[in-house]
Amino acid sequence: MKVRLDIFEGPLDLLLYLIKRDHLNIHDIPMVTVVDQYLQFIDLMKVLDVNLASEYMAMAATLISIKSRMLLPKDPEPEVLEEDPREELVRRLLEYEKFKEAAEFLKSKERERVKYAVRSTESADKKEFFLEASIFDLINAFKAALKDVPKDIFLEVIKDEFTVEQKIHDLLHLLLIKDKIALNDLFADAKSKIEVVVTFLAILELIKLREIVAFQEMLFGQILVSRRDQVITAP
Repeated sequence: MKVRLDIFEGPLDLLLYLIKRDHLNIHDIPMVTVVDQYLQFIDLMKVLDVNLASEYMAMAATLISIKSRMLLPKDPEPEVLEEDPREELVRRLLEYEKFKEAAEFLKSKERERVKYAVRSTESADKKEFFLEASIFDLINAFKAALKDVPKDIFLEVIKDEFTVEQKIHDLLHLLLIKDKIALNDLFADAKSKIEVVVTFLAILELIKLREIVAFQEMLFGQILVSRRDQVITAP
């Protein structure tokens, strides 16, 4: 079974995620590090059959080109001042970040409105607002769970002993017993790396079906999963 997840984040979102996660200076991006991390994410998204727009591959080519230009030996006495190969990329990232901040401001106003409305109901005290985990947060956690595992292992996912359908059933049953479960705990309980892969695919499918939500109590914090009606996440 293949699991496809339509995601709304794009390549600039992924770059901003990597920069913020590793506390990098957006005005002085270490291209070797960022390109390697970006390509690792792209490889995982391909393997997991996440819906990968062509823009991701175009950005990968751009990043590799910038990295190559920066590795070229510089003219010790240039006739004209050479432009930093990263300049255009930094400009795009800064403009996009401003756009996202403006969108977040509008979302925060909407959250306040919803929060006020929810508190007027009987179930208000049972719900809190959390940050919904992005696809990049999920892939980052999955990457950590399968550290140093060869790519070939992903080809063994379709096996009789573990199926995505069965894991979906198991997860939904578990979430009837517990309100929320840490993603790391789900991976830790797996008896093999194959089961880790199937568990992750089941989580992606349940998110796509809007049965569950993956969220964080703080930025880049531990990822928790819960039935969607148990928590209210920031839109």
